[in-house]
Amino acid sequence: MMLTREALFWIRCGAVMGGLAVVFGAFAAHGLEDHLLSLYAGKTKEILGESIPAARKYLADFKTGAEYQMTHALALLALGLLPNTGKRRAATIAGWSFLLGILLFSGSLYLLVLTGITKLGMITPIGGTLFIVGWGAMAIAACSPTCPGEPHQPMIGSFPDDTEVVQPRP
Repeated sequence: MMLTREALFWIRCGAVMGGLAVVFGAFAAHGLEDHLLSLYAGKTKEILGESIPAARKYLADFKTGAEYQMTHALALLALGLLPNTGKRRAATIAGWSFLLGILLFSGSLYLLVLTGITKLGMITPIGGTLFIVGWGAMAIAACSPTCPGEPHQPMIGSFPDDTEVVQPRP
């Protein structure tokens, strides 16, 4: 399979974001408890009519950030492997929406939990909206005008020297 520079860019972004999602998930599971217990000592949150320790709620929020980061890292990987359907603009919109969505959605949750600055939660829905835009754009990018058996080339984006193709190592 021949990959374009753009396809490799999205695959690399997906790999980096996926690796970081594992790091953040591990941090949530093994290194965050003491920090949260001290930051949110004695505080509670009302969730579904039940009062729970704030540290528990914010640990769940941090894990949600890592989960969404991993999901969208995998979406970036898939985007880099999509065939080039001629819908490059949609693919570029999808890639940047996923990447910025990770930074705004997951990043705002990480910062909110670690700092206790709850106003950062206002940024989170912007990232979520970017995720939705990314999935819609990816669906458009995946729509192929070609026949199922016709050869295709993985894609993406509008980068300089857009036609350069990189051969994978054997």
